[in-house]
Amino acid sequence: MVLNIWFNRWFSTVSHYMELIRHNPDQQEFIIHGTHPNSDTVYFNYCDVFSTEPDIEGEDYIQFCLDYCIQNQIHIFVPRKENVLISRHLEKFEDIGVSVLVCPDGDLMAMVDNKAAMYQSLQNQEKEGNFIVTIPSYQIVNNALEFKEAYKQLSKDNTKLCIKPVIGEGASGFRIIDNDADTIPFIFNTASSQKISYETALRILQTQEHFPDLMVLEYLDGYEYSIDCLADADGTLLTAIPRKKANGRIREIEYNKDLIEIAEKMAIQYKIPYVFNIQVKYKDGIPKLLEINPRMSGGLHISCLADINFPYYAIKLLLGNQLEPLYPKFGLKATHIEQPVILSSEDSSVLV
Repeated sequence: MVLNIWFNRWFSTVSHYMELIRHNPDQQEFIIHGTHPNSDTVYFNYCDVFSTEPDIEGEDYIQFCLDYCIQNQIHIFVPRKENVLISRHLEKFEDIGVSVLVCPDGDLMAMVDNKAAMYQSLQNQEKEGNFIVTIPSYQIVNNALEFKEAYKQLSKDNTKLCIKPVIGEGASGFRIIDNDADTIPFIFNTASSQKISYETALRILQTQEHFPDLMVLEYLDGYEYSIDCLADADGTLLTAIPRKKANGRIREIEYNKDLIEIAEKMAIQYKIPYVFNIQVKYKDGIPKLLEINPRMSGGLHISCLADINFPYYAIKLLLGNQLEPLYPKFGLKATHIEQPVILSSEDSSVLV
């Protein structure tokens, strides 16, 4: 049976996941659907069926998703946009025969999506004697006065700080607080930066009486790792691949016992099914949590080089199938290069 699978408003790297699903080891056939509000979305080139979707949110978007699934006879839905809300409405998709690759616990999804709530949960676990992972020193602020006080307290002993939104994806809103950012040498010698001075940040935050919750936390200056995790429907961890972000675009698939143990403890406590990602960064030899993503990560295709087809195996588990024991290949170093992708063309040959 050919299965219709739909990806909504994903990152451009979802094109890799589409190819991994299409060229699966079981030779299961798929018709791959993709939607996005931008008609020039690059992953449309990797879809069998593609179309633009309305730029809407909330309940209206849920209805759009249900209608799309019915109209296109979708069997499997892999959401990114509104995945928390979709998790809360799974029964509507189940009623029309659609399997959704998302954690079915809406409350857990909402907590993981909120970095402050996730940090608090982990701290509560530690108080109960269940240590899972070290949390950076942090405070949550939503006005300029709180920001000033948090900066004062956390920057003691010359601790370098950073800020980022409580709810957000990737590096959106992330800034390192560095007072050199307001100097002429910084302007002349820095090509691009995520740095901002304390005074500039304060001046911007003072323009509003209140702003959305912002984390002020210690900056972690060591290597960053993404731990890509595969679990069965009950949340039992099947494999975890630590992916080191080395210099530039270099990525290393590394057997790191400490990081794999973090993934194991996280899986035991929270039981996130199918596929999820844990991001940590080192400071003084200690891995500290950045965030958890209860979905396929943007760099998951690199971890798949360990001979683990995460996207297809997650789909297989979602459909109730079992996997043979997995034996990832560690010790790989990889990178990537840009390549042109033709989005459209016109027949404009010129005879000379």
